[in-house]
Amino acid sequence: MTDNNIPAEFTRPPTPPDEDAGTPCEQAGPAADQQGPALRSPTGAPVPGDATVRAQQGPRLTTPQGAGVADTDHALKAGPRGPTLLQDFHLREKITHFDHERIPERVVHARGTAAHGVFVANGAAASLTRAKFLAADARTPVFVRFSTVLGSRGSADTVRDTRGFAVKFYTEEGVYDLVGNNIPVFFIQEAIKFPDVIHAGKPEPDREIPQAQSAHDTFWDFVTLHTEATAHTFWNMSDRALPRSLRMMEGFGIHTFRLVAEDGTTSLVKFHWKPRLGVHSMLWEECQMTAGFDPDFHRRDLADTIAAGMPPEWDFGVQVFPDTPDHLFEGIDLLDPTKIVPEELAPVRTIGTLRLTANPENFFAETEQVAFCPTHLVPGIEVTDDPLLQGRLFSYLDTQISRLGGPNFTQLPINTPHAEVNDLFRDGMHQTAVHPGVAAYKPNSLGGGCPYAATFAGDAYVESPTPIPPPTAKLRTSADSAGSVSFADHYSQPRMFYRSLTPGEQQHLADAFSFELGKCLSETVRKRGLQMLVNVDDGLADYVAGQLGLDKPAPTSEVVDLAPSPALSQRHGDFPVDGRTVAVLVDEASADAVQDVMTALEEAKVRPMLVAARGGVVGGIPVARTFATMRSVEFDAVLLLAAPADQRVNLLVEEMWRHGKAIGAVGTAVSALQRNDIDPDAPGVTVADAVSATSALLTDLAEHRAWARIEDDS
Repeated sequence: MTDNNIPAEFTRPPTPPDEDAGTPCEQAGPAADQQGPALRSPTGAPVPGDATVRAQQGPRLTTPQGAGVADTDHALKAGPRGPTLLQDFHLREKITHFDHERIPERVVHARGTAAHGVFVANGAAASLTRAKFLAADARTPVFVRFSTVLGSRGSADTVRDTRGFAVKFYTEEGVYDLVGNNIPVFFIQEAIKFPDVIHAGKPEPDREIPQAQSAHDTFWDFVTLHTEATAHTFWNMSDRALPRSLRMMEGFGIHTFRLVAEDGTTSLVKFHWKPRLGVHSMLWEECQMTAGFDPDFHRRDLADTIAAGMPPEWDFGVQVFPDTPDHLFEGIDLLDPTKIVPEELAPVRTIGTLRLTANPENFFAETEQVAFCPTHLVPGIEVTDDPLLQGRLFSYLDTQISRLGGPNFTQLPINTPHAEVNDLFRDGMHQTAVHPGVAAYKPNSLGGGCPYAATFAGDAYVESPTPIPPPTAKLRTSADSAGSVSFADHYSQPRMFYRSLTPGEQQHLADAFSFELGKCLSETVRKRGLQMLVNVDDGLADYVAGQLGLDKPAPTSEVVDLAPSPALSQRHGDFPVDGRTVAVLVDEASADAVQDVMTALEEAKVRPMLVAARGGVVGGIPVARTFATMRSVEFDAVLLLAAPADQRVNLLVEEMWRHGKAIGAVGTAVSALQRNDIDPDAPGVTVADAVSATSALLTDLAEHRAWARIEDDS
């Protein structure tokens, strides 16, 4: 029935704007540098076809059930000025979905970014493990997520913090997750204390500050009372906690794992990721500046270099130890996650290479929903009795169920195995597989006895029968051993770490302790911090005590000297400059030289960025940054083809000089050095023609910084 009193414009649907405009509606696809999860069924079977079938389809706007929507700008109302009607299902569906777009962020490692890649094994581990992805020339797709520990999703990338380094291998035998950090030791030895250390490090609960920082009372209260945290605290106060780039971080599995060979023999190993670009860090001042200038610095750097065709690479290696009942190696307890084994005692054997080749297509669907669990293992790799690792085996699965709404999180595309899944699990929240049949149990006859049990000779995951010491009692106690470096020794390895650093690195660490303890309001906490330091190194404690204006306490622990480990220092050798950013500062007069310089830099695999007073094109090349949008912290070096008398140019040059970065000046651009009192003959500074200055700048860039220049000024 029609009410003839209703105006005609209210009785027909509006014309869609796209149709009105007469333009075709084309589905947006991924960019050239992007890759999504493999097209697999919820149970791991490969699905033929184009992976874009998972994306939204069709040229018209629809409801989630596929009904066409003619108007998504106005709610259904009782008349043009009347109340909104509850029956407007499109309004309710649209708003309800929006209300639930966010899932709970991770309690730790909330701030992260990720990339797709491939791992290629070289076969060097084939004698150690039957894991097929480590056989010679095996290629395995991977998804790698990097993260900070303490900060929320909205915190900055460049804070002082430990970084997560988690790798998901999509192997033919199932998913294998290696969930590690860029620091090889942990704060605690027992998983039961993990809530305590994180509660202490997170923003204080009364005022919810400070964000993504350890420089506050509750953190230092915990680590100075819980002295097993000393080793990790020293690493966290070092340059290792301030990476220049995610591409320039080492990664560590932290724990000791057991590898099982084809013949059943076992070895203990520690896993390492070695960046081919070298391990480099920012200066503390740079970190603070970058957090304000570009809080997304690390994720932008990773995405941009992959998009530019400069995929970062890491060599994957293992330290190998005999699988003895006492789990000791050279007096070091291998079940203690607060200890390392120096590489001089157990060299790292390279067993493969990781290359990151593509950015995610969708951050939420991939980076945010990826779920790592140490329980995701494959035949040939087993866990040990490390008490921290044992707790993680429970905690990670539990937290993924909480974050992702139920036990079926493995069916999300980014988590789906690239191996067939027939687990007899059923139902649950977000079940997307459709399982036929009545026999969801074993044994059964109604389902033909299927699925059959796997065999060890085939692809079954069967734990090796490793001996365990007979229990004497049920008790809560430390897993201490009789080794000379044991669970109870909290100071000898931090001392070794400190003494392995160069003088400049030691100074950075001392300044970090001074800053962090200086931010604590409690004098009691500051004094306990000094007690920690004096038990490690008297000279370090003396310096920090002077900075805090406090008396240095007497040591309460006997000093144990271990041989320094030169591998712990970041300052050794030259490294590739791939993906480094170089500011090429120009004006109209320097247009003729721009093309040659930019070509030379691009051929060296660095990323040159043209910087000028205003936007536009110089020498046929678009300006990437203006004086108003640049800041020194986004560049690793600067090549001055011009030197306009501008305070922003002076600030750029002065900061890059102070931070030890490579500086090149061509022709009259030397005036920028002169007016900033910069010695043209200083380390890392070159004044020459365009060709020579570019070549020298690349040589200086390979050393990361002109360290002698910084240390002379400090």
